[in-house]
Amino acid sequence: MTSETILDMRHISKAFAGVQALKDVSFACQRGQVHAIVGENGAGKSTLMKILAGAQQADSGEIHFKGQTFHHLSARAALDLGISIIYQELALIPYLSVAENIFLGREPRQAGIIKTGELRRRAAELLRRLGVELDVDTPVGELTVAKMQMVEIAKALSKEADLIVMDEPSAILAGHELEQLFAIIDSLAQSGVTIIYISHRLDEVFRIASEVTVLKDGEVVGTYPTHSLNRMQLVSLMVGRSLDEIYPRAKQSRGAAILEARQVATDTILQEASLTLYAGETLGIAGMVGSGRTELARAIFGADPLTRGQIIIDGETISPKSPRHMIQAGVALVPEDRKQQGLFTSLPIRNNITLPVLSRLTNRFGAIRRNQEQQRVDQARQQLAIAMTDGGQEVQFLSGGNQQKVVLAKWLETAPKVIILDEPTRVIVVGPKFEIYQLMRQLNDRGVAILMISSDLPEVLGMSDRILVMRDGRIVGEFSRAEATEEAIIERATTKDIPA
Repeated sequence: MTSETILDMRHISKAFAGVQALKDVSFACQRGQVHAIVGENGAGKSTLMKILAGAQQADSGEIHFKGQTFHHLSARAALDLGISIIYQELALIPYLSVAENIFLGREPRQAGIIKTGELRRRAAELLRRLGVELDVDTPVGELTVAKMQMVEIAKALSKEADLIVMDEPSAILAGHELEQLFAIIDSLAQSGVTIIYISHRLDEVFRIASEVTVLKDGEVVGTYPTHSLNRMQLVSLMVGRSLDEIYPRAKQSRGAAILEARQVATDTILQEASLTLYAGETLGIAGMVGSGRTELARAIFGADPLTRGQIIIDGETISPKSPRHMIQAGVALVPEDRKQQGLFTSLPIRNNITLPVLSRLTNRFGAIRRNQEQQRVDQARQQLAIAMTDGGQEVQFLSGGNQQKVVLAKWLETAPKVIILDEPTRVIVVGPKFEIYQLMRQLNDRGVAILMISSDLPEVLGMSDRILVMRDGRIVGEFSRAEATEEAIIERATTKDIPA
């Protein structure tokens, strides 16, 4: 990698209907560099990249790219210059083959006829360069989303891109596929291609980017070498709050034991797990994927029948026959997959919020008392700061953070004693995360006990009053807030010979 500046965007401003989306934004990146851009929703990241790609025009400012100066770029001019952008919503045609998608509109031709053999050979060569094994004749619609993304990257390279913008490329990746993406990015950077990486996953930013530019409210907070920051400092720059504000503390001390799980096991990986949860506390559950954390939550909620063990709530032994039974006992579960398991996304917000208490809102003729329904929706909107037009808006049109608030609002209608939060802020940007953390502490202060499962270790450390660690379906360690560290949790979660 050289120190040659390939891109320098200077004093970029853009307004929409009088609302300032970008204000005097400047940043630069070097050839062969991975440069991250981070910020909350509405910070201006996407608008800035659309201006670079020619999809939108800036009101003022200049773009300097490969030694040339431009006041405006068209989409065609940006492509011809070697600027390519891979949006979060992939732009592929499912019934065309991998090769046809890669060279769509730019197929090698002779006398107007597509040279199929040349098309396939060049596509295969691009995929080999990326280290991706794909049959170039496969229709794209038959691929996994991860493989589709690799096709998008190959398409960008086929345009001889010198700079590739990746907008939330890891949002649908995990495990091996994520590692493959990182390897491809590293290979591209080593070959001199510049990558602008937009992501809300800050751990990835530190892993692959050499510099990071922080945007807030349409302005640049600053550009920093990633090695000069830690994760918490970066979060503070993004949200403009101190760490104590990001992870608020409970104002009240914990109360009496409200839930006990004694040696519970199911037909899943879960075996003989025990815990005690106290009123007004947040108990974090950490562990690797597949350690049994979600299975423990499902067992307590009655979604998976116990093969042995006991659940005790307020001193009374409960046989969790079903989720309905546990809801009646005062337990609520906010699942990991809110769209599939927590919401009816095609229904209005009001229906989702009032569903658990619908019987209380209907008269003896079965008709819903609309005024009472509206009161509950208004109360939830105010209490949880749900950004919505009205109760009739379909949930699918809300942001991830606001969808999660609707799930929480639904369960708060049941006045639970215990709330189980499985990955409560997954795929949610920092600002709405902070609001959810605040709500969790408000619930703690009201005496509600929270069992929080999270793969985000800073979140576990910041929000938990105590932390349990799971491995192979068992609880293998417990830490107080004061003694817990990321290193200690990871060691306990991954090392089999450490006693509990």
